[in-house]
Amino acid sequence: MWEQSFRDKGYERRLFRNRAVVAALIVLIALSMLVWRMFYLQVLSHEKYRDLSENNRIQLRPVAPNRGLIYDRNGVLLAENIPSYSLTIVPERAADLDETLAFLQDLIGFSERDLEQFEKRLSYRRRPYDPVVLRYRLSEKEIADVLVNRYYLPGIDVEAQLVRHYPLGDAFAHVLGYVGRINQKDQEKLDEEDDVKRRYSATQYIGKTGVERRYEELLHGNVGYEKVETNARGRLLRTIERVDPEPGKDLTLHLDSRLQLLAAELMKEKRGAIVAIEVKTGGILSLYSNPTFDPNKFVTGISFSDYSQLRDNIDEPFLDRATRGQYPPASTLKPFIGLAALDIGTTTWNARISDPGWFQLDNDERFYRDWKRTGHGIVDLNKAIIESCDTYFYDVAVRTGVDRLTPFLSQFGFGRDMTVDVISAVPGILPDRDWKHDRLRSNWYPGDTVNLGIGQGYMNVTPLQLATATATLANKGVWQVPRLLAAEGDVEEVIEHGDIPDIQLKDPQNWDRMFNSLEQVILSPTGTARILQQTLDFPIAGKTGTAQKVGIKQNEKYDSAALRERLRDHAWFMGFGPTENPEVAVAVIVENGESSGRTAAPIAQAMINAYLHMREDSLKQELLKQNSPVLSEDNEGKPVNGLFTNSTPRDINDNG
Repeated sequence: MWEQSFRDKGYERRLFRNRAVVAALIVLIALSMLVWRMFYLQVLSHEKYRDLSENNRIQLRPVAPNRGLIYDRNGVLLAENIPSYSLTIVPERAADLDETLAFLQDLIGFSERDLEQFEKRLSYRRRPYDPVVLRYRLSEKEIADVLVNRYYLPGIDVEAQLVRHYPLGDAFAHVLGYVGRINQKDQEKLDEEDDVKRRYSATQYIGKTGVERRYEELLHGNVGYEKVETNARGRLLRTIERVDPEPGKDLTLHLDSRLQLLAAELMKEKRGAIVAIEVKTGGILSLYSNPTFDPNKFVTGISFSDYSQLRDNIDEPFLDRATRGQYPPASTLKPFIGLAALDIGTTTWNARISDPGWFQLDNDERFYRDWKRTGHGIVDLNKAIIESCDTYFYDVAVRTGVDRLTPFLSQFGFGRDMTVDVISAVPGILPDRDWKHDRLRSNWYPGDTVNLGIGQGYMNVTPLQLATATATLANKGVWQVPRLLAAEGDVEEVIEHGDIPDIQLKDPQNWDRMFNSLEQVILSPTGTARILQQTLDFPIAGKTGTAQKVGIKQNEKYDSAALRERLRDHAWFMGFGPTENPEVAVAVIVENGESSGRTAAPIAQAMINAYLHMREDSLKQELLKQNSPVLSEDNEGKPVNGLFTNSTPRDINDNG
């Protein structure tokens, strides 16, 4: 029976036919689905998948612009860009990030800080597939080790980039500042504006302090773009199209690297600051604060140990004493107090007082001591400046009154930030009745005016402020706004005078009379800076100042030996030269330097001498280029002209 059924030819044909139909239907359905899928992909979704394919192979990458260079007034390079090689990771392309990091640790090694910084950068990177730096400044051997093992390290690459470098290092740390990695706070600020965000789309660094921060917009430049072809591992195969970035602008500063390096040499082992300003232009020639630090350590990230060492240093190397250090101006304020009293009519050049060594207010038992306990005898304004007589200025300040003194002093920039582009400058304190009431909730007392008369009490100035006031004094009241920037690229920077009024004295001859008194501070046998006569290359005018760090009780005498070094008086000197036609003004403070005649004054004189010698050499070279007749010379071979000849003191009679 079974054999008969099996051999039924009709049944077999029907069975085969049914199976063939089912198989054909299945194949037809499968082919239909395949055709539909191909139609969908090739026709309906053509543009979408074409773009995805292109994006996998062709990428649009932003190209960072080269940061602008910074030069001093003589073309010396102060901030440059040098090549550096960094190890980067694209986590999305790495097969196993933890395994990759372990492999790299065995291959070239990296520190815990490198790993911590890598994780931070990874957390706030801007876009997926952006490379994240794991290590900077790879050696040639490390680069070779990575490239040899590149096949086993998907997502790993060695990128060449230009990083900021400061050839003169710590001498310019405070004034130039430094650039650093864009952190999360920086990124949030950059993301606030789309245009700014695009400009920084390829940038890893931004100006953090100083000139680098102040002129970030000029120095940065504009981003470029390039279309590149990559393989499946993300490796660059070729560049298809490129729009070059626009490099940042080069800047030329008024700073003179020779003076800045001299300032660094003069301030070795000292705490303090030096500021030098060109009188006729307001250009800042030197802006130096000591102690200082190496800004190059901050460019690619300073180590915790190095940063902690700087941060915890008792000498505060991060503090820019030139622009943010606030000190009582002490006796350096006396020339300005004297001019105020003359202009207001409180005193005259021939008005005299008797100085017994102290001053006393009416109906007050307190004695305000003179630095010279035996007194200066009969004193007029000229002698009071030369010998720095405290009693004279106690008296004249009280008779003038704070309500008339502070408005006059403010004309010289005290109590205000008068600079254009010194980003860290603070205004200091020029106290008056309103200031004391608002700040201390107290009334102004006559004793406060007494202290103001000798630059003590509540008044504080920065070295930059005192140098600014000195330059304005040297320029006979004509304001030149202090500034760092001299030129942007090849274009000289012109800064308008603005609404800062020049100082108009009722008697303009008082400028010259004050110059004479300040010159006598050095030339007179009783002058407080007479020690400078030993090294007097050019005629200069100046004033010493000793700012108290701690108060001295009524009947006590200042004992330097009994005080710890950091509690001793600060030493000031302000000056300008040459006296006849001032070219440069300088302010120097040496913290706890005590005798300003022995500490601060020689430093200021060295700075003035150096500048004038350089000006002298420059003048000679210009004359030689022009084939002009050689100037006549004195016995020491110095050119004889109105700027540089040593002059004898001018005779000024008491009636002017």
